[in-house]
Parts: sequence; structure tokens; C-alpha cells
Amino acid sequence: MALTLLGSLPAQALTVTDARGSFTIDHVPQRVVALENSFVDALAAVRVSPVGVADDNQPERLLPEVREATGPWQSVGTRSQPSLEMIAALKPDLIIADTSRHAGVYNELRKIAPTLMLQSRRETYADNLKSAAIIGEVVGKKAEMQARLQHHQALMASYARQLPQGKVVQFAVARENTLYLHTPDSYAGGVIQSLGLKVPSVSATDQQESRQISLEQMLAINPDYLVVGTYAGNSIVQQWQTEPLWQALTAVQNNHVYTVDGNAWVRSLGILAAEHMGADLVRIFTQP
Repeated sequence: MALTLLGSLPAQALTVTDARGSFTIDHVPQRVVALENSFVDALAAVRVSPVGVADDNQPERLLPEVREATGPWQSVGTRSQPSLEMIAALKPDLIIADTSRHAGVYNELRKIAPTLMLQSRRETYADNLKSAAIIGEVVGKKAEMQARLQHHQALMASYARQLPQGKVVQFAVARENTLYLHTPDSYAGGVIQSLGLKVPSVSATDQQESRQISLEQMLAINPDYLVVGTYAGNSIVQQWQTEPLWQALTAVQNNHVYTVDGNAWVRSLGILAAEHMGADLVRIFTQP
């Protein structure tokens, strides 16, 4: 059962550094609204239940272990356009918002409640862990979060010991007619590298954390292992499977193409999400 009681009231105001500079709060929040999946993951890591979540009206997209630790909550709409009216109706005493998606409504949000601005969209794995530590401190769970992060590092280290170090693993997201490669600077790329695996480099002129690629470009990369995140239904991978260039891929020839849940690998950033990804990779490399 999810816990809703947060830490005891602080003796003085707490100040942390967020994406806008300094964020100060003079109470331990009891009614938190989280506007990104990674923020919900951080709350779940220390078993804090938000009263509201921008869950895209599809709570099933969040990991089951996140929902178990934090739900139920009230949906406040989509991550890209959360409802200010629904947020205000929940009478939150803390809003956690994304620097990319919610910069335009920051002033409106802070009129409702103190608003902690952190990066979620396009964040790296390392940045995510730093944000989780800040969230833990703000919600009065600093010690619990530090302990959880230590457990996380130990668990990821145990996964790394089960993986063949140095193997080149490319993660990509397959949609109906497009394939998006995730670079070393992406969240997924960071998790993969933290486990001792390698992610193919991209050109110095392409700094995007993901980019659309063609089958010819995939063959030029030609990774040892290809992990494909899918959402639902048929994808471009099914179309490419009959192509000679697809059959020429080393990963295809060695039966090293694997499918994973796109929600878990792309939408569900966070401590629990990274552990889910680590467990997936162990299964990939240890299955017969």
C-alpha cells in the first residue's frame, strides 16, 4: 500500500537548487502534484503518493511498480498541457514541473503552489538521479532517498556483473513508419553505458538524444545487439525484416535483435525505470 505521510515539518525553510536557480520551501509538502513520469518515479522510490499526476490520461503507461507505490492519484491531464484548473482544484502545496514542457505556464503554476522546476524531458540518466535526490530532500525524505539511491547503485552494479562488458548495444524506438535511434547522450543510452555496455557514437554535428534513421544508416552503425522499444501494433521493423539490408545486420544474423516495452524504456524515466531496463538487459544476455 502506498504511503501518503511525508516527513516531519522542518525547523526552518529549505533551499535547494533547481533549474531556475534557488527554490525555497518552508514546509514539508503533503499534497504533491507531479507533471512528469520521472517525478512520479522519484516519489515512488521513497513511497510518497502524489495527489495529482499529469499521466496523459493513461496511467497504465507508468510502470506497475510505480503505480503500486504511489497510486491512486487524480489525473491532471497530459504532460504537454496539464490542466491548471484541475491542478488548482487539488489544492497542492508542491508542484513538480519540467523545465521544457512547463516553462510557459510556470508563473501560473507558482500562483497555485510552490513549483519546483527540474529537467525531465531529454534529461540524461545522471541528471535524473540528481533530480531524484532534490525531490527526496524537498518532500522531507532526504535520508530515505539517499538510502534508495545507494540501493539503486548496488542493484545496477549487480546487473553489470551479469552482462558482457564492452558489447555494443543500440537502443531504438520503432513506430509505424519510423525508427528513432537513441544516442549515448540519451537517457536509455546513459543507462546502457552505466552497465558497462557500449552505445554507438554519433556524428559531432548531431547532438540530439534521439534521431530518425534509415535502414541504410542502421547498417552503417551495425551494432552487436539491437534492442527495439515498441508501443503497440506493427512497426517499421516488421516492414524491414524482408529487406536484404536488414538481413545483413550483424545483430540480425546472430539473432541478437530484442523487443522491449517502449513505455518502460522511453516514457518511464527514473530510478525504478532504470532498474527495469537493467533487468531487461540481464534477461536479454542470459536467455538461452
